[in-house]
Parts: sequence; structure tokens; C-alpha cells
Amino acid sequence: MLKACLVCALLTAAALPVATTAAEPAAAGVDAARGLAHGLVEQLGARLQAAIETGGPSGAVGVCAHEAPAIAGELSRRNGTKITRVSLKTRNPLLGTPDAWEQAVLVAFEERLARGEPIAWIEFAEVVREPAGEYLRYMKALPVQALCLGCHGAPESIDPKVRARLQQDYPADRATGYRLGQIRGAISVKQPR
Repeated sequence: MLKACLVCALLTAAALPVATTAAEPAAAGVDAARGLAHGLVEQLGARLQAAIETGGPSGAVGVCAHEAPAIAGELSRRNGTKITRVSLKTRNPLLGTPDAWEQAVLVAFEERLARGEPIAWIEFAEVVREPAGEYLRYMKALPVQALCLGCHGAPESIDPKVRARLQQDYPADRATGYRLGQIRGAISVKQPR
């Protein structure tokens, strides 16, 4: 269910135009970045579903803590990009803390959602010039779905076993207190041009 919902959100957004504020990114580059984001969601969704089926929600915590970074790392190496998950309320500050560009985009995503834009449409791409070179930057919002609340919902509603596992794997966790339909974070892709 999680995989299907995340994949559906990405596929719905695939046909929509991408707003930009800097240099207009080439459509092929945006499509490639979107495909990488979709690939991460698909692989991670499959692993999360399998972990939940065999070990319940506490098993999913281990997937996010250990397997998600490995999946993102492999996709990054294979494609010459940096692909990661970021959030304004990080669970793992070492891997999920957004840079300044990502922070600004996440804030803009929240504003777009507040204005009523469907979360499935919320993505952004632009070409940015940085000291190390020029990059296509792309982000796709990740919605909070019912299944997410088992680990990301109100702390008092999270199963005690899951809370214990979160405390073990993520002692600096700030990624709880979400409600259905909010933006939990985003997938970020940074591609050299």
C-alpha cells in the first residue's frame, strides 16, 4: 500500500510542468531526475512493505535507518548524481538535513500545500550555479500517508516498540507529530550539468 501510494504520487506528477525560478532546466534532465526519485520511492517502498509484513512497523525503522541510505547511495553512484531524502523535521540529522536550497524549496512546498495545491503535483526543478559548478536540482514532495503515521504520527499514538526502536536508531529524532496529508519531506536530486 505504501509503495503503491508513493509510486502513484510520483507518476501523477510526471505529466505536470515543473516551475523554475532560475535557468530553465531541460525537460530531459527533469525527466531523468524525476525517474531517479521514482526509483528511490519504488525500491524503498518495496523494502518497507516486506519489512512490515515480516516484522511489523518496528521492522520498517531498520529499513529507513540502514537500507534507505544504501539504496540512495547506490542510485547516486550508478547515475552520477546525489539523491537523498530531506526534511525540515529530520529523523537522521546526518543524512536528512536539507542544505539552504533544499530548505527554501521545502518551505515553498509547505506554502503550495497551504494554498490548496494537490500534494501529488508538488515538485520543483531549476538549474543552479554553485562554486563547484552548475547543477540541475530537483525535489519531489513526500506526502504523509496513513501507513507513515505508525512511525511519524503523534508520539503518544506510536506503538511503544516502534518508539523504542526509533529512540535506539534515531536519538535526535524530530520526525514525529505529522498528520495525514502533510508533507513529511522530499526526495532531492542534484545532477551535475
